[in-house]
Amino acid sequence: MTPIHLGQASSLPASPEAAVLDYVTNPRAGTRYLVRFAVPEFTSLCPVTGQPDFAHLVIDYVPGDSIVESKSLKLFLGAFRNHAAFHEDCTVGIGQRLADEMAPVWLRIGGYWYPRGGIPIDVFWQTGVPPADVWIPEQGVPSYRGRG
Repeated sequence: MTPIHLGQASSLPASPEAAVLDYVTNPRAGTRYLVRFAVPEFTSLCPVTGQPDFAHLVIDYVPGDSIVESKSLKLFLGAFRNHAAFHEDCTVGIGQRLADEMAPVWLRIGGYWYPRGGIPIDVFWQTGVPPADVWIPEQGVPSYRGRG
């Protein structure tokens, strides 16, 4: 598992499908712990209007034999800037791709989307029941309150 992005000049992929995610051997294999990525400035495009959509993503996972390399994850997520998809598709698709490729013990993703048409949309997905022997904190992103 040699990363292709780490320590190299890398450009933003043309699409999420074209993005290559790098995985490295878990340096603490056999130890249960949680990894969290907070992405407060995630963007994609509305598939109907082409206007930008904004979200705060939180990705939590308990590694198995590998971990995702953060630079490749950043490039993958950045590729959504010009990708047109609904909130549900983006959020669940990111979680499923990571789960399929990395094979973590457990993974969840929370997509806290800013309002579209006056309605905030939050999307949550996980691979199954959280492991009982790992501390899994709340994601800490408050529900959208607007001015109220």
